[in-house]
Amino acid sequence: MSQSTFDEDDLFGEAAEEMRSEVESHLADARESLPAADAVWEIESDNALGALNALKSALDTGDAAEHLRAAKKQYVMGERADAFEDAADLEEEIDELEALIEEIQDAHDDVGDLAGTLPEIRAELQDAADGDEADAADE
Repeated sequence: MSQSTFDEDDLFGEAAEEMRSEVESHLADARESLPAADAVWEIESDNALGALNALKSALDTGDAAEHLRAAKKQYVMGERADAFEDAADLEEEIDELEALIEEIQDAHDDVGDLAGTLPEIRAELQDAADGDEADAADE
């Protein structure tokens, strides 16, 4: 094996280590961007709409999706270059984090939908109650 081949292999090994480190760093940044468990569980509010709005805010994933995307890009590059000796742990962590982010984003959307619907329901219930009072007054 010539010296230049050894140097290229050595450089490739260093690049692979850096790539793995970058994937791990992006995954850590994604996890840090996720909401805290207590933030989605302990919400203070005076009414249901306030609680829903607080929950919607608590379910904001921040930059987690962008960090996950960056991790996946580095992972795909490393995988295609066959740079990782064992990347099963990275793939598993990426898959788990992706599923968690999607679940949180789905919950965020559901809470947003409910928060948007709740004032309409309240108004309709008030109209119905006002109609009952008007009917009772007519009798």
